[in-house]
Amino acid sequence: MRENVTWVSEFILMGLSSDKHIQAGLFVLFGATYLLTLLGNGLIVLLIALDPRLHLPMYFFLCHLSVVDICYTSSGVPQMLAHFLMEKKTISFALCGTQLFFALTLGGTEFLLLAAMAYDRYVAVCDPLRYTVVMSPRLCMVLAGISWFVGVVNSAVETAVTMRLPTCGHNVLNHVACETLALVRLACVDITLNQVVILASSVVVLLVPCCLVSLSYAHIVAAILKIRSTQGRRKAFETCASHLTVVSMSYGMALFTYMQPRSTASAEQDKVVVLFYAVVTPMLNPLIYSLRNKDVKAALSRVLMKSFESKKKETIF
Repeated sequence: MRENVTWVSEFILMGLSSDKHIQAGLFVLFGATYLLTLLGNGLIVLLIALDPRLHLPMYFFLCHLSVVDICYTSSGVPQMLAHFLMEKKTISFALCGTQLFFALTLGGTEFLLLAAMAYDRYVAVCDPLRYTVVMSPRLCMVLAGISWFVGVVNSAVETAVTMRLPTCGHNVLNHVACETLALVRLACVDITLNQVVILASSVVVLLVPCCLVSLSYAHIVAAILKIRSTQGRRKAFETCASHLTVVSMSYGMALFTYMQPRSTASAEQDKVVVLFYAVVTPMLNPLIYSLRNKDVKAALSRVLMKSFESKKKETIF
């Protein structure tokens, strides 16, 4: 009946476990991971800002990626940590919608930024003599701007059609955060429009960027195979190794999750996916780019050396 079609003022999140000892352990684990994420990505942003030698297209996009990771993990992890210490895990309707919007925006933007970074690597390997001309500051700004714009628009549409769904008083979410599929499961009306929007969203921010990345790396591999010297091939591969690792990790999990039949998906699997993108990936990205990147390690050494020399001068005077 029409009067039963109502909206709720807050949601209750079931979280990962109801056991207090397990929740305490998870608080320590995810708290430490969150701090590492902030420190690692913050350090990447700081190094790129301070070292002129890193003012290149590749690191311009990496800086944006680190900012996205910081914001993405901060959109949900602090609340999750607080809920580990609470008896009743609630989130208001407005805050739920806000969290969903930022999570979708940042998640979509990251996939699109990875596609832009793949194009950057394609130009670096396949057309190195024209690299600085092709990857101009203006083009980099345009690609980054498109990534953010599409991420915001896609998120606004998906958030709007998701939060409009009435739940007929049901407000218990079997999740750790406000997530699209978890909210859609509570709906007590037809969700055909939502299914169409979710599919369209997956195509725009996942499938299309993934195809562009695949196309870029197909050309990159073809170019590397044409290099005769082993040293030349190794150098070309090292140019793409860090980005390829992050791409494989991010797109691999996303494709496995969203390209399978929805009938086989589960709430527990959705939790794992959200935790992977909100906790694991943002923490690993700076480690991958710093440990496997000579320029970043050299920049860190230079910054530390300057800091040491500055402190030494202050001590003398």
